[in-house]
Amino acid sequence: MAAKKTAETIEYIDEAAFEAARQRIIGKKHDDKGIGTLSEKTLHAVLKAYYEPDEDNQEVAVNGYYADIYNQDGIIEIQTRQLGKLRDKLTVFLNEYNVRVVYPLPYDKYLIWIDPESGAVSSRRKSPKRYSIYDAMYELYRIKPFLKNPNLKVTVIMMDMEEYKLLNGWSYDKKRGAVRYDRIPVGIRKVIELDCPQDYMQFVPDGLEDGFTSADFAKAAHVDKKTAGNVLAMLNYMEQVKRVGKKGNSFIYDIVEHY
Repeated sequence: MAAKKTAETIEYIDEAAFEAARQRIIGKKHDDKGIGTLSEKTLHAVLKAYYEPDEDNQEVAVNGYYADIYNQDGIIEIQTRQLGKLRDKLTVFLNEYNVRVVYPLPYDKYLIWIDPESGAVSSRRKSPKRYSIYDAMYELYRIKPFLKNPNLKVTVIMMDMEEYKLLNGWSYDKKRGAVRYDRIPVGIRKVIELDCPQDYMQFVPDGLEDGFTSADFAKAAHVDKKTAGNVLAMLNYMEQVKRVGKKGNSFIYDIVEHY
């Protein structure tokens, strides 16, 4: 049978609040280490201001760690890359607090190059790479042991971004191996909430029939087979699909029904 999907849990986007946060942060003076005393970059700083405008609730000491945001709703951790770095914090925070992890992903990305010697800045061009919610799965896997904890919620926020990179790479055009200088969020396109295991059904593409393999999933989701395998491993762990057999070296999956 075809997959029965839950409705996407898409959060309301307060565009006015986002633009206010963006202008508040981008209007500050940049230095070589980014913004603020903790050397945070612009993307992180804007999202922190968006989710909690009151600076008294930002960078709060909680049980031996600094929470990005701590207010009456609990803790919000904004992690722009490497979710695995949150493991120690989550181990402590989740014992006592509700925690939301906010993980931003590009929707459309625009590249801008900076000459580190002259300071010259190129015009921006759109990256040819296509991004989707499936790009979050590799990082979510890094915090897999925490994802079933009822105190943890995850927000994947897909944004248009300008990415500034230094022309200091090893290739002839100095672009390969170049250092990423900063990312500037331009606008929010989509916010996907993962508040419970059933919300991970959002990763299952429409029309997928029971008895499918990772190759079938890859075709339906328009991703490569490796990505499909990673997604299915997570969906199996979150009990949204189940392995029911094998075809050669490939697992066969069914959708878990929810009533």
